[in-house]
Amino acid sequence: MAAAAECDVVMAATEPELLDDEEAKREAESFKEQGNAYYAKKDYNEAYNYYTKAIDMCPKNASYYGNRAATLMMLGKFREALGDAQQSVRLDDSFVRGHLREGKCHLSLGNAMAACRSFQRALELDHKNAQAQQEFKNANAVIEYEKIAETDFEKRDFRKVVFCMDRALEYAPACHRFKILKAECLAMLGRYPEAQSVASDILRMDSTNADALYVRGLCLYYEDCIEKAVQFFVQALRMAPDHEKACVACRNAKALKAKKEDGNKAFKEGNYKLAYELYTEALGIDPNNIKTNAKLYCNRGTVNSKLRKLDDAIEDCTNAVKLDDTYIKAYLRRAQCYLDTEQYEEAVRDYEKVYQTEKTKEHKQLLKNAQLELKKSKRKDYYKILGVDKNASEDEIKKAYRKRALMHHPDRHSGASAEVQKEEEKKFKEVGEAFTILSDPKKKTRYDSGQDLDEEGMNMGDFDANNIFKAFFGGPGGFSFEASGPGNFFFQFG
Repeated sequence: MAAAAECDVVMAATEPELLDDEEAKREAESFKEQGNAYYAKKDYNEAYNYYTKAIDMCPKNASYYGNRAATLMMLGKFREALGDAQQSVRLDDSFVRGHLREGKCHLSLGNAMAACRSFQRALELDHKNAQAQQEFKNANAVIEYEKIAETDFEKRDFRKVVFCMDRALEYAPACHRFKILKAECLAMLGRYPEAQSVASDILRMDSTNADALYVRGLCLYYEDCIEKAVQFFVQALRMAPDHEKACVACRNAKALKAKKEDGNKAFKEGNYKLAYELYTEALGIDPNNIKTNAKLYCNRGTVNSKLRKLDDAIEDCTNAVKLDDTYIKAYLRRAQCYLDTEQYEEAVRDYEKVYQTEKTKEHKQLLKNAQLELKKSKRKDYYKILGVDKNASEDEIKKAYRKRALMHHPDRHSGASAEVQKEEEKKFKEVGEAFTILSDPKKKTRYDSGQDLDEEGMNMGDFDANNIFKAFFGGPGGFSFEASGPGNFFFQFG
């Protein structure tokens, strides 16, 4: 009897447990069905809640984890989904959908090798599974894109890397590594807003992501916001002290900032030689920093113009606009150097570019002045003909005429060849023209202002150089050239 009682007790204790087990399974299935209904309606948050309730009731059911993994994937939470998918195949290694979801999560997160292993396992269980076959191809395509991108990055073919990462991200939309590489290459290509956008998206999800912080800093660094860039590099290094790229970029940024500031200081103090050396040293720090280097070239060009090394100044400004074709200051500096070296067509071209970009009154006047100088350059340069400066006084102009007129007078070259006589006669006439214009205040003013001299009857075609000569050297007995020896002449008044 005692034994029977113990057995009853045992029976009484086990029956309720079996009933609870069955009831839990039924309730779990009910939660799963409700989850399926919400999933079908695309209400993934509610579906997630009900699948979680099903798992709580029956934590050993592989399909519940599989369903919740699918829901998390639809919510874009691939890392959490991966955990559920892995749990589902741990509970049931023959669960094909579980392996497919695990592979899909790996692939979405950018782990293509792990994805391949999951898809291979699914194919071992069902070798005709079309989804597994396609996903396996996709994973291998991502592996290939990664290899190409790595090679092209070394070659500095950043456009190709961006292309490869765009293709890879079609299969791996949640891969931060691919996004960071794309963003870094966009920064190297000068597409800063796009790079900033990618990095900011990552930082919204993970504010401590050192790679994203580095890319944000890189964009600021390449946009010549060096002080702000350093802050991001420092923050990246705080999150990842061994971040090599952030370390190099931070060092370069600090060095560039220091050299540029030292160069600016030397320039302001009038120490142009030192400023030149400092700007040159700064240019050697980082050839990839296009915007800062453009400014450094322009600064060095300004130094060269101060040193009157105008050809070097033009070359520096040209290098500046090659790096940044929107850099107005460099065009203005080069245009002034072109004017100073009498390269008027080039000056006009630069001022036209500036005015097209920024239509200000100042730029319009600069263009007008350059066009005037170009127009003037196409006429005879009477100052050059007389060999005087543009600011020459009336006496200096007279002395110059006296010297040049006697030098080129036809009588002085009467014994020369016909060709020489013709050339000297031409020069004699030009000297007379020059004196006629520059010795008359009204005509000189019109000439200096670029106005046409023919407008007020100043037609130089009917000009007689001999009359000017006679009037200048006039006297009661006139003048004559006398030979004083072979090839030598002197003149005397009668």
